[in-house]
Order: sequence, then C-alpha cells, then structure tokens
Amino acid sequence: MTFQLELKKLKRTGFFPAILGGGLIAAAFPILNTAARPEMFISQPLPALDILMNANSQMIVMLNLCLAVIGACMIYHTEFSGNAMQKMESLPVSVGKLFFDKTAILLIALFAALLIEHMALAFCALYWFPEQSGLFTALLKNLEYSFALLIPPCIILMIFSSLCRNMWITLGAGVICIFTVSVLPTDNRILSFFPFSLPFQTLAGAEDANWIFVTLAGCAAEIVLAVLAEAVILKVRRHCA
Repeated sequence: MTFQLELKKLKRTGFFPAILGGGLIAAAFPILNTAARPEMFISQPLPALDILMNANSQMIVMLNLCLAVIGACMIYHTEFSGNAMQKMESLPVSVGKLFFDKTAILLIALFAALLIEHMALAFCALYWFPEQSGLFTALLKNLEYSFALLIPPCIILMIFSSLCRNMWITLGAGVICIFTVSVLPTDNRILSFFPFSLPFQTLAGAEDANWIFVTLAGCAAEIVLAVLAEAVILKVRRHCA
C-alpha cells in the first residue's frame, strides 16, 4: 500500500519526467557519437557491443549516476518539506518500509533508463555494424550487470537523502562521490570497489569470468552492508526521537 502512495507522491514532483529525460539523453549519446564517426567504430575487430561500450560507457554511467543523485534528492525532499517526516513517524507506518519502498522506486526508474539506453545500443549495433550473432543475449547480460553495479551507490544516496533535511546536502555529497571516481587510479582493483566506481565497470572491460564473479560478490556485500547501516540508523533515530 505504501508503495502505491509513494508513486502518487512522486507524480507531483517531476521525478519520472526527470528520469525519463535523462535516460533519453544518455540513450542519444551513443547514437550521435556513432553517427558522427562511423568508420572509426566499424573498422575495429571487436564485437559491436564491446566497441559501443568502450566508446560510450563512461558518459552513460556518469549520466546515470547524476540521475541517481537527482532522483534520491527528489524522493525524500517531499517528506521533509512541511515536517511531513516527523508527522509520519507518529503514524502506524514503518519508516524502514518507507525507505525501502522509495529505494525500490528509484531503482525501478533507473532500470527503465538503462533499458532505454540499451535499446539505443541495440539500434547502433544493428544499423552500423554487420550482422552480430548473440547480440541480444550480450545486451541482456550487460543490462543485468550494469543494473547490479548501480544498486550500491543508489542505496548510499538514499541513506544520505533520508538523513539530510536539506536536499542540497545530498546533492553535494552525491556530486563529490561521483567526481571522487575521476581521481582514483583506474588500475587499482581494491579502489574499483568504491561504490561509485562499480558502475563504471563493464562486461566489455572485464578481464575474465572470475573477476566478474568477484565484482558481483563485492557488489552484493556492499548492498548488505548498506542495508544493515540503514537499519542501524533507523534504530538510532527511533531512540533519539
């Protein structure tokens, strides 16, 4: 029931148009990039999806993380305006369920954006490259991998958003985390597990199947730790209220 109520709240905020618009912008990037210099991509002796991801994934991931930051800010801003959060704590509503419902909405919206972006990649592969065997299987695997690696930063952003009454604090923290990735060494495997670095890893850039498994295991561990951290925060907030 609360999930449906959260959806109704967000209809008034511009959340869904923002995510859709951002997804369309990210989807347009590989199309425009490939259309501007098709010979440069077609001549490479690699599968079409690998070529497209190597050329466009950095920008697409950066846009997706920006969407996650904006979405997290908007989702909790409505709760803190007019002290709605304090009023809700006096009602028979689980604050923890509220958090997870909001996080689920953000993740579903970002999955929709990823789906649009992968449809654009499919268009590029079919239009500019010779017939590719196994293209749609590779796209599906890449979609699942990209979404899995996007979950940890989204949960962390939602934790920021649930803690900060002022959404500008969440926005600033998110921007700092995103740009921290740009100063981290790209060849350090340990630093690659920084939550906001994870989405920049792609199947095309994975060294082997074992490393993919390790990355996914690290991603799962970060999700569990983030969920436990939020549970502790909720208990502390309840005792301090």
